[in-house]
Amino acid sequence: MKGYLGIDVGSVSTNIVFMDDDTNVLESLYLRTNGQPVATVQRGLRQIREALPQQTVIRGVGTTGSGRQLTGIVVGADAVKNEITAHAVAASHLVPGVQTVLEIGGQDSKIIILRNGVVADFAMNTVCAAGTGSFLDQQASRLNIAIEEFGDLALQGKTPVRIAGRCAVFAESDMIHKQQMGFNLEDILAGLCEALVRNYLNNVGKGKEILAPVAFQGGVAANAGMRRAFERALGMEVIVPKYFNVMGAVGAALLAKEAVARGVPTRFKGFGVADMEYKAGSFECDGCPNLCEVIEMAEAGKIIARWGDRCGKWSNAVSVEQTAGSVS
Repeated sequence: MKGYLGIDVGSVSTNIVFMDDDTNVLESLYLRTNGQPVATVQRGLRQIREALPQQTVIRGVGTTGSGRQLTGIVVGADAVKNEITAHAVAASHLVPGVQTVLEIGGQDSKIIILRNGVVADFAMNTVCAAGTGSFLDQQASRLNIAIEEFGDLALQGKTPVRIAGRCAVFAESDMIHKQQMGFNLEDILAGLCEALVRNYLNNVGKGKEILAPVAFQGGVAANAGMRRAFERALGMEVIVPKYFNVMGAVGAALLAKEAVARGVPTRFKGFGVADMEYKAGSFECDGCPNLCEVIEMAEAGKIIARWGDRCGKWSNAVSVEQTAGSVS
């Protein structure tokens, strides 16, 4: 078997997919990052390795997400792309003709406008907690309900309660107030979904031309209440793709396939990286007034990458050492 790996490393989740030559997703993982991106990627690679036949050949690897650069160095990525590109590519592949992508993850949310398969516009929200999945997790925990049950309960709401959703603090206090007034839980949850959708459309989607087909992806797309709230607000069908929770990884795998399509050998270091010892560190360079904080990554005790320096003094030195080592 031959195929491609896509790795999406975010602040909340790390997603890995294996895609065959025909772009069929054969394996997918959704793991909690828990503040340890490298260790989580290693754990995921071990699970993928065990799930695939022993003679599987990895033809290319792509990384995306906030930890894409770090992960790309560790695994040896052929394509290192931002989340906008990865999500747009995945949506175009799984939802033919898609023109709008609504994406809500654990710590941020984004909207991508596509026209004729090309990204025409986009916007991101990395500031307001009320527009993210972590806020839903927090409220589910406070209400003592499983996050998996949140959406189904919200669908049971007949008269959604008006919740102030412009701010996470105000939304929570408003929910508590509505509970104390005697509103039932289902109507409060339905109201919260509608409040978050208003927040999203008024901030991330402000000024954007939202046209069908519309794809809804990211971990929050599992919440049926949020999907219904989007459909009510937009007045159109909202499609949740099959691999909605790992779309970044799907896009990364597709981009990796494209990167090696011209016969370029893959840079993938092999599944052995799952068992290597990695250690990250940092130091302040006092070579000039910038006082750059330089981050470095060591693999089995050897420095394999440095970044964070503006002039390239440290990062370029590692590149030169690696080039010299490969020549010799």
